[in-house]
Amino acid sequence: MRILPAGDRALLVELDDLDQVLGYYAALTADAPADVVDIVPAARTVLVTTTGDLAALSRTLHELTPTRDSRTTGDLIEIPVSYDGADLGDVADLLGCSQDDVIARHTADEWTVAFCGFAPGFGYLTSTGTWNIPRRSSPRTKVPAGAVALAGEFSGVYPRESPGGWQLIGRTTAKIFDQDRDPAALFHPGRRVRFVDAGRG
Repeated sequence: MRILPAGDRALLVELDDLDQVLGYYAALTADAPADVVDIVPAARTVLVTTTGDLAALSRTLHELTPTRDSRTTGDLIEIPVSYDGADLGDVADLLGCSQDDVIARHTADEWTVAFCGFAPGFGYLTSTGTWNIPRRSSPRTKVPAGAVALAGEFSGVYPRESPGGWQLIGRTTAKIFDQDRDPAALFHPGRRVRFVDAGRG
């Protein structure tokens, strides 16, 4: 672990892998110092912003013990999915299985929002299952809102229409991001997600 300054009000904690990030984030959010105002995880880092003394925060961060089994600590939501995505067949071919097998694997896994980015409300979801799905060789200029997709070790749901290169396996009617809702984003780091097969209608 390495801790680096990030301006005059934040420290960046560099960790070895995503599992360490999840455990570190879970431990820090469970008992954050009073002067910490924001904690932002990413694939290999956790950014911690404070109104207090950076030296004191650095000592606290060095002493923090990551939480074990951090993938099971957040609240759980279910997302209904119609598995009729344009790339479902290609994903099945990549995995050497049937489309039904892809659906079964995707719904059997419990996913955790590791971090957010790319677009407001877009969560990078990871599971304990083994996924390694390459991005499309040619990204789409328009991916519809609600598209459920895979790329690398992650699954995600496009919160609004946008360009994208992930493999589309389905769609959901759940509003992933809604400015009129509080909080606006349905996904936040640490939240657990289970995808539920809503058919292919």
